[in-house]
Amino acid sequence: MLNKLSASVVQRVLVLLFAISASITQAQIMDPVEWSFRSEPVGNGEFDLYFESTIDEGWHLYGNDIPEGGPIPTTFMFEESSGYELVGDLVEPSNKIVKDDPVFMMELTYFEEKAVFKHRVKLKEKTANIKGELEFMVCDEARCLPPELVSFDFDLKKGDSPASKAANQAKQKQPEKETDDEGSDSNDDGILKPITWEWEMKSLGDNEFELIAHATIEKGWHLYTMDLPEGDGPVATEFTILDSNAVELIGEPQQIGEKVNEYDPNFMMDLSFFKKEATIKQRVKLLKEKADVRAEVYFMTCDDKRCLPPEGIVNKFTLEATAEVEESGKAETSSGSEEKDKRGEKEKDGSLWGIFFLSFLGGFAALLTPCVFPMIPMTVSFFTKQSKTRAKGITNAIIYALFIIAVYTILGFLITWIFGADALNAMSTNEWFNLIFFLLLIIFAVSFLGAFEITLPSSWVNKADQASDRGGLLGIFFMALTLSLVSFSCTGPIIGTLLVDAAVYGGVSGPLVGMFGFSLALALPFALFAAFPGWLNSMPKSGGWLNSVKVVLGFLELGLAFKFLSNADLVLQLGIITREVFIAIWIGVSTMLTLYLLGFIRLPHDSPIEKLSVGRTLLGTLFLMFTIYLIPGMWGAPLKLISGFPPPQFYSESPEGVGKESTVMQSVSDNGAIPEGADPEHCPHNLNCFHDYETGMEYAQEVGKPVMLDFTGWACVNCRKMEEQVWSDPRVLDRLRNDFVLISLYVDERKELPEEERYTSETTGKKVRTVGNKWSDFQASRFGTNSQPYYVVIDHEGNQLIESAAYDPDIEKYINWLDKGKKTFEAEGVKK
Repeated sequence: MLNKLSASVVQRVLVLLFAISASITQAQIMDPVEWSFRSEPVGNGEFDLYFESTIDEGWHLYGNDIPEGGPIPTTFMFEESSGYELVGDLVEPSNKIVKDDPVFMMELTYFEEKAVFKHRVKLKEKTANIKGELEFMVCDEARCLPPELVSFDFDLKKGDSPASKAANQAKQKQPEKETDDEGSDSNDDGILKPITWEWEMKSLGDNEFELIAHATIEKGWHLYTMDLPEGDGPVATEFTILDSNAVELIGEPQQIGEKVNEYDPNFMMDLSFFKKEATIKQRVKLLKEKADVRAEVYFMTCDDKRCLPPEGIVNKFTLEATAEVEESGKAETSSGSEEKDKRGEKEKDGSLWGIFFLSFLGGFAALLTPCVFPMIPMTVSFFTKQSKTRAKGITNAIIYALFIIAVYTILGFLITWIFGADALNAMSTNEWFNLIFFLLLIIFAVSFLGAFEITLPSSWVNKADQASDRGGLLGIFFMALTLSLVSFSCTGPIIGTLLVDAAVYGGVSGPLVGMFGFSLALALPFALFAAFPGWLNSMPKSGGWLNSVKVVLGFLELGLAFKFLSNADLVLQLGIITREVFIAIWIGVSTMLTLYLLGFIRLPHDSPIEKLSVGRTLLGTLFLMFTIYLIPGMWGAPLKLISGFPPPQFYSESPEGVGKESTVMQSVSDNGAIPEGADPEHCPHNLNCFHDYETGMEYAQEVGKPVMLDFTGWACVNCRKMEEQVWSDPRVLDRLRNDFVLISLYVDERKELPEEERYTSETTGKKVRTVGNKWSDFQASRFGTNSQPYYVVIDHEGNQLIESAAYDPDIEKYINWLDKGKKTFEAEGVKK
């Protein structure tokens, strides 16, 4: 029984290990499985519900019948309803693969490429709404993604409308018709042709082209959009490049026009479609010197009483390679491109490396505490004296160090397992998480200052200590566990602080990376001193200086705690922890730390100081300098050294600095007036920015300037750094003020949306209830990323003009990026 339970735990940890490794190696949102749903009537009020999954190459989806202790099975959960009943059991796809899985050490069933599950239902009433969720898990050869929930919804009725049946029969494409290069279609007498298609091609430079299909729709008829709901409705419009080996697609097709959402009597449901006209655009990159590329529009059109069969229209384009990137100013769009993925991975890797080094320093600091430092010579001496040979002693010490790393790294696993990816990603912007972190760090700080000690139950320590006497590998493991438990009063606050920071800024991978870095620094001395025991003679002796290390760490944690309180205040927009208040708190903490280091104050457990050491004097001097540096910040100084930590300049009692009058009216507008909808008082450097996308786009069209989308957050540290270190440069500021319309969208804005504007995201499946949810979903669905800061230059139709930008403090690079966006916008205007 115990072996079975242990195997189950090991397998669960392996699942988690693969899931976290996938998060570390991928910066962007990974979604290797796409689900679609449809139903088919089988007579007598019964329907077959089909759950179709398309699986990316290299990935596999597990079946419904998985042994206990293995991966998460594909499970279907139906909401109870009096309108229907389930008939029989779930029918799995026939293309299942059954193999021994070396990861889970058991025989498993899974599917590759495509899997279609089926369940039959019987209606008890004339209509029924069948809702529920399916849970599934996917893996490839090297990693697994966390389990995911997908909602499904079927609207069934006894008997189908004639239009629905016709549309279902027409889902199979009709033979396509090809137009000539001018785009004219063949039109036989007596055949209805309510839509006329015209084709256009634009060269964007750097071998990039935009292929355009424009539809003119006769009065009374309508063309369905590309984003219709799944089910028994009409055929959605599709735009397909048939010669995909000659070009590379850049992003998804864009449909432009006045979209109408109305009840369609043909299909007895609400549908979206275009009237009068519609345009579809697809950007491509030519992979050859010259190629003939065919594009197909597959569509269906109806009026209020009838529908025409779906039809495919094909047009041939002749594309020739160009090298006009500098002249046209066009560059690869980041949406869906490999370049964006690489940049996202680089940003994520940079964040995780930062967490690793910070955690490594935290582990080194933990070494210098009274709970850990005295144990180094004792433990090393034990291994070297108890082992028969010096080589055996070194081996045991190394194994001991590896077990220390394992204990703390498993803690990182557990944090991720308990909270999950979604909760960890939400921590940086959730006001309640930030308040909890603030209280935790205050408790840790007060503990380090000497008010009390945070200890684990003594029974845990005693049991681990007794188990360490068993000898062998198991005994060494429990020795490592005993060290972790005994030293918790010193390491606990450091670990807690690192886990908070790692979870907030490193996402789902942060706790794992953080605990590995911490434990590596903690374990290294035991292995090194065992290999070179002579080094022990050069170690400083234990004494009062070890408690001083704890006190210094306590002051640092006290200052960091107020960063999380400031985040909560910013998200809630309470105006309590303003920039001046935050800086005043840090001045107070830094002053007290300076006085402590220089011996002017003593705390409990401190030994008397007869004279200051050189190191203590230098450190005290450093914090004195830091205190003096902070003081001008009370009067509006930018304090670039700590940019990103205090609230932004505009979140201040005196945004222009104490004693200075507001210059908003003179600095934000060409004519001295603030445009309707702009909010310079809540924008960096009093820039004339908008916080609503539609309002900002209308103003951009009015003044004829390109738009810079700024996806940001109130609690985003790197956003503040960009605003205070890069945007503050006069050259950048001049461009943002005069050459662009700035739309800053705060993804953590907690203002509730009106009830009629709330919806469920098609990208994430989550409820969109707040303004911040709306902008976050807009960023994820439109640009395929959910990290901030994120900057995009677009034209008046919402088309992305150049590659996007993210956190990068290189001012010259940012200026070149802005100039490139402006030049591209102007070039596009000339072409039009």
